[in-house]
Amino acid sequence: MSTYVTSFMRIVGVVVAVLVGGINVASSQVVIRNSEEPTLYAYCQQFQTLYTRIREQTITPDSARRQFSTIMLGLQARFQSQASPPNDSLQRDSLRRTGQYFVFPIRGYTPRSIGGSHGEGYRGRGFDLFDHTVQGSHPAQDIFISDRNQDYIDDRSGQPVDILAMSSGLVLGIETGWLPGSEYRGGNWIWVYDPRLNGLFYYAHNSSVSVSPGQWVQAGEKLAEMGRTGYNAYKTRSPTHLHLMYLQIKPNGLPEPVNTYPWLLSARLSK
Repeated sequence: MSTYVTSFMRIVGVVVAVLVGGINVASSQVVIRNSEEPTLYAYCQQFQTLYTRIREQTITPDSARRQFSTIMLGLQARFQSQASPPNDSLQRDSLRRTGQYFVFPIRGYTPRSIGGSHGEGYRGRGFDLFDHTVQGSHPAQDIFISDRNQDYIDDRSGQPVDILAMSSGLVLGIETGWLPGSEYRGGNWIWVYDPRLNGLFYYAHNSSVSVSPGQWVQAGEKLAEMGRTGYNAYKTRSPTHLHLMYLQIKPNGLPEPVNTYPWLLSARLSK
């Protein structure tokens, strides 16, 4: 009898282990699983590889668009909200207007630190994520800190400045190995996918990065510390700043830049 009981308990233990191992709730989102589909981490790896190839110009723009669309449509299909049905465009607009959804992405700073007087530093026309030979656009807001001697340290606090997630999402890709002399413009960057908005946030010019691909971050969570990495950001003529970009994913899976200025004006502040 004891042998049967022991065997039964072993079987139960195996079943429980399999069930526990299959649970992957990284956030307030339910991930729809299919054994034939890539894992979330596999999507992150695909994105990281693709964006690196785009940056290094080792893939044609058309091929990059096809791969990007496949990744984004796959990610979109994998997420479903626990609290409500999937958001449509009207629901997303409502979220963005609440003033509670976003967190200002620099700890201790306010919208007064945004470049220009009314966010006019944003220039979305002509942007092409997939062809780095196309230049002239600036589909982002630059947010500056007080750093007169350009040592990455806040002149007011004497401390590094934290870069925070504007909203909750999945870290898709990071760069941590930028070195002075490199011609890459973003420096040490972070891409975060927000499944509720179905869009991508891009945080660039960081000194150090605190997150990893596949990690779920909450709005207001530390992503990095402010830096001056990147071809142009490293030059002394450039004040120390965060380069913040948001790309809305269209129904075809391709990105369209959106001006984050009104979101930044109403975002919650962090001390």
